[in-house]
Parts: sequence; structure tokens; C-alpha cells
Amino acid sequence: MCSAVNEIKTAIGTQCDAVLGQLTEDWGDELFGALKAAGGTAYSNVAVGYNNVDIDAATRHGIPVGNTPGVLTETTAQMAVTLTFAATRRTGEAERFLRAGKYKGWLMTLFLGELLWRKTVGVIGAGRIGATYARMMVEGHKMNLVYHDPYPNKDLEDYIAAYSDFLKSRGEEPVSCRRADSLEDLLREADCVSVHTVLDDSTHHLINAERLALMKENAILVNTSRGPVVDEAALVAHCRQHPNFRAGLDVFEDEPDLKPGLNELDNVVIVPHIASATRWTREGMATLAASNVAGLLTGYPVWNQTDILPFLETNAPKAAPSIVNAEALNLTFFEDS
Repeated sequence: MCSAVNEIKTAIGTQCDAVLGQLTEDWGDELFGALKAAGGTAYSNVAVGYNNVDIDAATRHGIPVGNTPGVLTETTAQMAVTLTFAATRRTGEAERFLRAGKYKGWLMTLFLGELLWRKTVGVIGAGRIGATYARMMVEGHKMNLVYHDPYPNKDLEDYIAAYSDFLKSRGEEPVSCRRADSLEDLLREADCVSVHTVLDDSTHHLINAERLALMKENAILVNTSRGPVVDEAALVAHCRQHPNFRAGLDVFEDEPDLKPGLNELDNVVIVPHIASATRWTREGMATLAASNVAGLLTGYPVWNQTDILPFLETNAPKAAPSIVNAEALNLTFFEDS
């Protein structure tokens, strides 16, 4: 895998039709210029996110940019759930304790965690992944939901309302769902908070020292979105000062490096950016990325529809699955072809 600009330019050479890129590569004007000069007409990220890509630069050079939505949703949401409970039930600490030979027998107070049953879950960013995580936590653990997003998610709200009605019909206590008026309101109220927002100028260090201070003393913070959304140095300081506060991180601000002190904290669970790491999802990502460039090179129209799964079947549509700058480049869409 190429990561440095010069290495990528060397790989492109003087003749290159298309490129499949990774999140670890920063694609800007220089690289898209090199791809264009080599005769390239297509690029696809092997990822749903594309904050590593300068879309405006790609568009200036006439290069369509693909991504791979629709196959990471449940997998990433599942990892967020995993990190939530690994943090709240202190499984990382307990496993290290056991492997070190320190376990001498059952104790009443050994690694006491928190019970999230019927508590409040906060979701920052209620898109596909955030909404799926919310449903998993509400349905699986009867949690009330508060979410923060620039736009209301009516489908999510209706789903939770219908589930609440089902619980009442069974004689059980209902659950609730509401969109927070502000991020600060969510942070004050939630017992655990999971971050699922995009990374842009408005979300860089969205979770900072001031906002961490608003959270409950024993709250849980989970991030499976992008590392720089959380001020990692501020998180290290907060976790040191509040030992009952816990975090679960799949992404980091300076990947693959960690901020000083992070890997020393027992109240933080860390995994190496594996939220999408199931065989089905990674194979699906590769298939969609390849289908993006193959479709573009073949002259197929752009799919850009919510249901992307037909591309994983034997008779895939004759289209490029997902091109983020299709409108800017005036590409033909599947329904119009």
C-alpha cells in the first residue's frame, strides 16, 4: 500500500487508467494531477468516508471519486456496541489482570463496572451507522435514546416509537427517543455516548476538554468515526482525572500514533481501526471500489442509490455504485440512462 505522495506518483507512472486508494493516503491536487496526466479517469476510496480526498481538486481535474457505502453499517455499529460494553464492563482491564496471573479468586468488588440497562444512550451523528447503533442499544438493552444531528432522523424516531408501543403492549416500560437541542444537552444527559459524525472543519475536536467536562463522572465515550473528532490529548487528561470515566476508541487523531499516555490508561479500551473488519464487509468494500472504477472505465452510468447490495450479487447492475462528485461532473445517473 502506497502512503507517501512520491510513492503513489511513482506507482501511477506515465500510464494509469484508475486508482483504488486507502484512507491512509492523502489525495489532493498533486496526485489527481498526476493521475490525469497519466490518462487516468477514475478513483475510488476503499472506504465509505473520504475526508482524505480533496473532492474539489478531483473535480477540477475531471476525476470521479468513488466510495463504498452500505456495507459497513451493521459491522461498524456492532463494533461501537462492542467497545461500549468492553469499556463499561472493564473487560480489557480484567483480561490483562487475569493474563498477568493476578487472579486469586472471586471477589465481591473485583472490576465493578456499570449496568447500562434502561439507561440513556447518546448518539452524535444519526446517519446510517449512528442510527443502527442506536437501534441496537435501544432494542437490546431497553435504553432511552437522545441524539444530536443537524437534521432530524424521522425514520429512527418512528422506529423507536413503534418499538416503545410494542413494549407497552407487552406490559413493559416504554423507551423514548428525542433529538437534543444541542450537543451539550446530550453530553449532560447520556450515560454512554457514541460518536458517528463525519470529519470536517466543523467537527474537528468536536469532543474537547470543555465538552468532556459536561459528561457524567462515570460516563462512557465511544468513537468509531474519525480520530480527530475527539481531542485525544484532552481525553487522556480527562481519563486521568476521572478514573470512573471510560472510553472505547477504534480511531485515533494521529493514526497510527497515539497521543502520549493514552496506551497507559486502564479506563480506555483501544483497538487498531478494525470497526469494518469482518470478512463480509471488507470483501464488500473491495467489490464496490473495484465496481466503481470498472463501471466508470466501461462508461456505465452512476447508481448512487441507497440500496448498494445488488452489486454484491452475481448479476450486478451495469453501473458505478457510488460516485460522490457525480453531479459536479455532470455524470449520467442510472435511472436517467
